[in-house]
Amino acid sequence: MTTQPEQILENNLVAQLEKLGYKKVVIKEEKDLLANLKSQLEIHNKTTLSDSDFKQILNFINKGNVFERAKILRDRVPYTNDKGEHKTVELINQIHWCQNEFQVTQQVTMEGKYKNRYDVTILINGLPLVQIELKRRGLELKEAFNQTNRYERHSYWAGHGLFQFIQIFVISNGVNSKYYANSPIKARSFKQTFYWSDVENKLNTQLATFTDIFLEPCHISKMICKYVVLNESQKILMVLRPYQFYAVEAIIERVKSTTKYGYIWHTTGSGKTLTSFKTAQILTNLPNVHKVVFVVDRRDLDYQTTKEFNSFSKGSIDGTNNTNTLVKQMVGDNKLIVTTIQKLNTAISKKRYLSRMETLNDKRIVFIFDECHRSQFGKTHEVIKNFFTNCQMFGFTGTPIFEKNAGTNEFGKRTTSMLFDKILHKYVITDAIRDENVLKFSIEYISTFKKKDHILDIDVEAIDEAEVMNAPERLNNITDYIITNHNRKTHSREFTSIFAVSSIDTLIEYYKLFHQKKEDGNHNLRLATIFSYQANEDDKDAVGNFIDDEFLIAAEPQTEYGNQHSRDYLEDFIGHYNKQFSTNFTTKDSKSFYNYYNDVAKRVKHKQIDVLLVVNMFLTGFDSKSLNTLYVDKNLKYHGLIQAYSRTNRILNELKSQGNIVCFRNLKGATDEAISLFSNINAKDEIIMQPYEEYVAKFNQAFIALLQIAPTVNSVNDLPSEEEELEFIKAFRELMRLKNVLATFTEFDFVDLSMDEQNFEDYKSKYLDLYDKAKSAHLKEKVSILQDVDFELELIHRDEINVTYILKLLAKLKDADVEEQDKQKKAILELLAGDAQMRSKRELIERFIQENLPNIEDSDNVPDEFANYWSIERMAAIENLSIEENLNSEKLQEVIGNYLFTEKAPLRDEIIGMLNEKPSLKERKTIAERVTEKIIGFVETFISGITRP
Repeated sequence: MTTQPEQILENNLVAQLEKLGYKKVVIKEEKDLLANLKSQLEIHNKTTLSDSDFKQILNFINKGNVFERAKILRDRVPYTNDKGEHKTVELINQIHWCQNEFQVTQQVTMEGKYKNRYDVTILINGLPLVQIELKRRGLELKEAFNQTNRYERHSYWAGHGLFQFIQIFVISNGVNSKYYANSPIKARSFKQTFYWSDVENKLNTQLATFTDIFLEPCHISKMICKYVVLNESQKILMVLRPYQFYAVEAIIERVKSTTKYGYIWHTTGSGKTLTSFKTAQILTNLPNVHKVVFVVDRRDLDYQTTKEFNSFSKGSIDGTNNTNTLVKQMVGDNKLIVTTIQKLNTAISKKRYLSRMETLNDKRIVFIFDECHRSQFGKTHEVIKNFFTNCQMFGFTGTPIFEKNAGTNEFGKRTTSMLFDKILHKYVITDAIRDENVLKFSIEYISTFKKKDHILDIDVEAIDEAEVMNAPERLNNITDYIITNHNRKTHSREFTSIFAVSSIDTLIEYYKLFHQKKEDGNHNLRLATIFSYQANEDDKDAVGNFIDDEFLIAAEPQTEYGNQHSRDYLEDFIGHYNKQFSTNFTTKDSKSFYNYYNDVAKRVKHKQIDVLLVVNMFLTGFDSKSLNTLYVDKNLKYHGLIQAYSRTNRILNELKSQGNIVCFRNLKGATDEAISLFSNINAKDEIIMQPYEEYVAKFNQAFIALLQIAPTVNSVNDLPSEEEELEFIKAFRELMRLKNVLATFTEFDFVDLSMDEQNFEDYKSKYLDLYDKAKSAHLKEKVSILQDVDFELELIHRDEINVTYILKLLAKLKDADVEEQDKQKKAILELLAGDAQMRSKRELIERFIQENLPNIEDSDNVPDEFANYWSIERMAAIENLSIEENLNSEKLQEVIGNYLFTEKAPLRDEIIGMLNEKPSLKERKTIAERVTEKIIGFVETFISGITRP
């Protein structure tokens, strides 16, 4: 038998790891793993462990999930030796990370729910801390990712659960290699897998190069010991990406070897908070650093950053509610402090604090400034620098200030490098898009549309006169455009949007238009708005009006209330918000307004607001993965433009393929200029998505590729093997991805494509048939090459096809004449077949149409009759399941209720507890798995997507 290409890849990798200094060890199953762990712990701890000692250690470490075991790994493990002495062993040396025992093994077999054999395992001091899964060249990397998820469900927890100590996964097909942190399956996403690169952001994707650098023993150990973060609030592990690693290392080196300043240019959305936290955490452990102070420039960011830092390490910081608290922390024992620049300025300017603060004049304090392009361009920078004579300052920014985009103040033009000296690491927007860490932008300038009857075209060219721009007719047209196209842009409100306008007065007019049209029943978009009624509400001790002078080049000047009139409007608008969400906010006191701000932010993130109208707020520093569209009716440029656009381009899932920017002004020149400043103009195609026509052409090409595999819909049934089925899945999935992008263009119409809509739906049904086949093969424990393929069902599931939608169609069907009924019935059944979630309900709904619908006299009664029918069928299904499997019906309903609440599949003991007759030990596993699958199937059919709103 010839060796499989995957096996060659694996053997070459093991040989390469041996050359790097790993000792190869043969481990076939858990008993070998345990024996090896005992001997490695003895070597590492320079001790001898009796069987009793080792048993205690095993008992101590065999508890908890991946997160809890990650904590155990970083602690000492206690045991009592045969002489009654209390001893401890170390599992990993975190201080001197190279001083650990490194081994490699392959094809370890573990049996849990199923028997699994893992590819290559890196052992550190005997514990499996890095798991490498390989796929042969030509297969998708995502299949290796899905395989590790399958092993997590099936066997990593088996036995003593030693594979739950895995810290980092590596996946590779030889050509592409990525890594990611171990976490619960729900917290994992292929979008959170990373390539390794060099300090210049050049990717190392080939397995051989990746191995030499990333898997070198000292490096992988350093990543585990220093650069894996235990996120306390989410109870997950996070690992730094390469550019984050290089930034932290650069700052640490600068602090250790110089007293010079520096700054990090990492593009917006690339995870600066995690980078700055890790920097601050390591700096606080350096003996020559007195304190680390992380400085933000807005009160909401103070709260947000404190929360995020504490989520990375519980209790690492207390918030500084006011200047007095800050001063107490500065002179107290707190090593890490988060505060606003306003409070810091007050602490070193007001007489009442000076006597305490002056004790810190010559202390080695490291200041880290977040978004340093905004806050550091007034006199505060000089004040801080002159007060703390021995301090070191570092800035983080996604959009540095260069000479070209610098504003002018009393100090003249100030650039980021003038204030912070040298750039220590750079990771620009083109790097982030290439690495799939942020999305491209799809920018539509409404005036450039081709004329089509169904498109609301707004004739706006590069005109700037306020009279024209604020003409009631124009504002009305734009409002109608948003109402008409919002579902298209946000995938039927799967995502949310911000509408940025030029001034408070204009915002008021827009809001009134949206609100009136909602009252008239023209739309049901959930609206909110916020604008500042005081230039910079903050700590009452804070002095100076820290208006962001340099930001005025990036957005139109911040407008304060011209009169009481506009504040009254805001109070009215907040009143609408209070009614909509049963809240009680007001502008009448600053605390309530601040809470309103936070509530708006939270609801945007949770998709409870469809359109948020703003002037300047929320256009910088606001992160929401569920936001995918920015409507713009204001002039933006340079860093203000990039910052505002970047609200939309956070990575989330396959459905979110780009950030949508809809410009109601001609910002093309400003966009090109901003791109050339923050990457280079040649990179424009890498940042901005191609025009509609390009995607039409790509779709048509992909359709030709599909026809070569399956010339007709029915030919999918005749594909000779799983290899051909896999080719069809990939080809149709590519069509779905392209259609997903096309559907967000205002001008999208199936008429433009060489494949008609019915044909697309028919092929989709066959695609879903293959998905069902792969799923059932998995249940029967068959080995199928389709089981690790990602079908990307989120591209198919359409929220509007739920029970409410189906009921509307049924009522329409009831009222239709005889000729029309057959056509509508066929359409409903095809719709059900084409939706991933509704397919399992097709048979039941078809029976309702045949048997119940003819007996209903009034179509208004359809919803109640359907609910009654569904309830009877559901109870009958529970009864049938109870009889089939000899289960206690009451206990079964209780287990289903728990499953719905926790979203965790029932445990084997819970299943066995429902059985009226207890099976033998040998039969338990098979019965428990069969009943679990039937319960999940019941929930998919009768509950998922069927709950009426």
